[in-house]
Amino acid sequence: MFIHNYSLVEKGKYPLLLNQSIYCPAQLFAAGALPLPVSPDATLGTHPAGVAIVGTRRPNRSAPELCRRLVESLRGTSAVIVSGLAQGIDSLCHEAALEAGLPTIAVLAQGLATKIEGTRGALAQRILDNGGAIVSEYDPETPAYKGNFPARNRIISGISCATIIVQSREEGGALITGTLCQKEGKPVFAIPGDFDNEVASGPNRLLDKGLAKPVFRPESLRELLGFPKKGGQSLSALSSIGCELGEKAKALFAKANGFRKTFDELQEESGLKAGEVLAILTELEIAGLVHTEDNFQFHFNGAK
Repeated sequence: MFIHNYSLVEKGKYPLLLNQSIYCPAQLFAAGALPLPVSPDATLGTHPAGVAIVGTRRPNRSAPELCRRLVESLRGTSAVIVSGLAQGIDSLCHEAALEAGLPTIAVLAQGLATKIEGTRGALAQRILDNGGAIVSEYDPETPAYKGNFPARNRIISGISCATIIVQSREEGGALITGTLCQKEGKPVFAIPGDFDNEVASGPNRLLDKGLAKPVFRPESLRELLGFPKKGGQSLSALSSIGCELGEKAKALFAKANGFRKTFDELQEESGLKAGEVLAILTELEIAGLVHTEDNFQFHFNGAK
């Protein structure tokens, strides 16, 4: 597959966080729908945010389901899945993004005018057809030299607000992305695995050294990253039907909207007394904005 419609992106209009990254490239070529630049100070959930999900080219049999569940946890958020279009974990995550209806960006280690081989070419076409983007810092006719791949990982990190390492050998290329992410002060997450599983050795080493945070359940990724769930009831919609909340209830809901919180977390984050928090939770529950299944964790506006 060849990409025919690509262009040189104007400096300063690079996608998401890449303009402010220490790895901001001198040039960037792109095809497809490129997300707009985002300020590092932007509130998560109010603008698209890149999430890099990377890993080995030779994953184990559990990888397709693991990648699907990780990406599925971000459905309904403003996440943009970023990866490298390589065989294995990268391609599985791009495919999972397409399945979940999330935008995805593939960062290539070759020029955009060179042929993308095999199933990767078909996947690249699907990404473009579904509103995603393919980018490269290399001149359009540049082949995929071996040295391009580690350098390409700078762009994956630079675009994204966090990196998740799914499966990797102890010296895998995905760990390079994690290291680059750490140098930018961005969070790194890793999926722990069996101690004798080769493709878990990379994530396990990062976790053992305290260089990454663990993701024990794929479904918890959204909250670990801090993405509020989009959708659900809005305060303006409630006002339109005559349901008015108190100012303290509005303030607490604005902070917790889309998240799952414990009572202690709500009290600590709001600075309110226990009785006030209880009264607000009752007010929000009547309005249909919060529910609890165990009186310990409170789910705001559809948060799982």
